[in-house]
Amino acid sequence: MGRLVMKFGGTSVANIERIKNVALHVKREVDAGHDVAVVVSAMSGKTNELVAWATETSPLHDAREYDAIVASGEQVTSGLLAIALQTLGIQARSWQGWQIPIHTSEAHASARITGVDGEEIIKRFKERKEVAVIAGFQGIHKTTGRITTLGRGGSDTSAVAIAAAIHADRCDIYTDVDGVYTTDPRVVPKAKRLAKVAFEEMLEMASLGAKVLQVRSVELGMVHNVPVFVRSSFDKPEDIDPRGTPPGTLICSEEEIMESQVVTGIAFSKDEAQISIRNIQDKPGVAAAIFGPLADASINVDMIVQNVSEDGTTDLTFTVPASEFPRARETIVKAQSKIGYAKLDTATDVAKVSVIGIGMRSHAGVAAQAFAALAERNINIRAITTSEIKFSLLIDAAYTELAVRTLHTLYGLDQA
Repeated sequence: MGRLVMKFGGTSVANIERIKNVALHVKREVDAGHDVAVVVSAMSGKTNELVAWATETSPLHDAREYDAIVASGEQVTSGLLAIALQTLGIQARSWQGWQIPIHTSEAHASARITGVDGEEIIKRFKERKEVAVIAGFQGIHKTTGRITTLGRGGSDTSAVAIAAAIHADRCDIYTDVDGVYTTDPRVVPKAKRLAKVAFEEMLEMASLGAKVLQVRSVELGMVHNVPVFVRSSFDKPEDIDPRGTPPGTLICSEEEIMESQVVTGIAFSKDEAQISIRNIQDKPGVAAAIFGPLADASINVDMIVQNVSEDGTTDLTFTVPASEFPRARETIVKAQSKIGYAKLDTATDVAKVSVIGIGMRSHAGVAAQAFAALAERNINIRAITTSEIKFSLLIDAAYTELAVRTLHTLYGLDQA
């Protein structure tokens, strides 16, 4: 017997048939004696429909009312799943974020969770063995009393935060894939499912292009040490032994991984744009003149490379998300008089390929192997950034898949 949070995404609850299938998954865990809280997303496509309605009504709409509209998708799903569970003879009730409550910041459409009160849910576990069916993606700002939403993928974050609040033994993220792979199987058919991934590795993978988990959900799991298990909702409920270990990937602390490979996975993102500022005076304050305005515009800068020439000038290259590229370029152009650059070069046909693994801490030469392997394939590296457990390379987007396959084979992940 234990305490579980089960989270189901939009494709898992896309229609009534699938919601009934989710109810069978929940029943399996309840019958095994577990206390269960379920977190659900909106039915597949519903959030996009709600966003379209808000935009059609007014392109420049009130962000508070936008949240009130889009949060309704999860409200519908939670009510339907509660009914499906009751039909199976299971005590269940639906909860909206504000009812628990899940307190958040006031940043509508991208709020951050500030606290979760799980006491009432725990009380109902003890008194009624009642399943809590919780609308993900949403909360409430305590001061204003307004509904807030957490941004795309926010139901993952809701689930891990609730797991921490109710002291769950594990948070199971049910999705349309059966775990975390060494890279995208659509690019590398030989990609292997990982049994375990350290929180730090998953954090890097999620932030660098892997779409399996939302970054903030991994952060919360790491901070509160909540094991997160990624598994498929399309496995037949009756075929799963709740006392066994089903196919999936456990995201856990590094200490729980007995033996780790040097490289765990390869992530990539084509959502990148490169900006190169040429012939800047190499003097104090120039970097601040460039990155200060970008920060003020809330534009996230990733890879930064600086080259200094003998004539006292420097070239500075950095990347931004492709969606932010027009604003970033405009911001730099407006700041030209303060920066004092001679030329601005840009490129949107670039991609970032990242190699991740906690084993890099104790192995030298991992990046050098990649440089040599890519050179043999005539793949030019535009920029490089490194950290303790990963390095990222900026390359021409046309070579993305070739680079990923090359590195996947290089580090032995084809046989992982």
